[in-house]
Amino acid sequence: MDFHETLRQAPVVMLKQKFEIAELIGFESRNKYVLHTEQGAMFGYAAEDQRDLVGFVLRQILGHWRHFNIRIFDQERRLVLRAVHPFRFFFSRLEVYDAEDRLLGALQSRWSFFRKRFDFEDAQGQVFAQTSSPFWRPWTFVMSGSNGEMGRIEKKWGGLLKETITDGDKFRVSFSPSLSLEHRQLLVAAGLFVDLKYFEHKS
Repeated sequence: MDFHETLRQAPVVMLKQKFEIAELIGFESRNKYVLHTEQGAMFGYAAEDQRDLVGFVLRQILGHWRHFNIRIFDQERRLVLRAVHPFRFFFSRLEVYDAEDRLLGALQSRWSFFRKRFDFEDAQGQVFAQTSSPFWRPWTFVMSGSNGEMGRIEKKWGGLLKETITDGDKFRVSFSPSLSLEHRQLLVAAGLFVDLKYFEHKS
């Protein structure tokens, strides 16, 4: 399946984190994901860089605060998106680039009482949408702009044992029909951002 065409047409995509045995003994492993449609058709992969020893150590100590890159590939293992997370102790940021290294936009976390909140910025740094997770719905992130809801990210419950022991999370990303391909790509990156920032055990 073509990555961009699938993303342009699908009303919903799923992000499924791949389980690693090391998580059973308390280690944070390199994050890897499979992207598929709601019907189960796989169309891409995502994987964190930093395979070396330094990356492993920083992952254990700093968790989601560390600097890291995530690369997203199509089924032929061709790079389609790259997400860069600079080192931040406060107000995390994720910058998203296409395969030609063109900046598509960024996700910038914001301070908020009793909710998880971040902004969507375009390539010029202008905020065009926000998302937040209300206190009473901590696993749902709604992307809202001037015309209302643009999409949402929902973490799916994986069962008590899986949620307690591992980081093998699964997210449902839904899009409004009029959402552009560029904004859909940012929302998919936001699904990864949500997992790494809020649902890693080190978080």
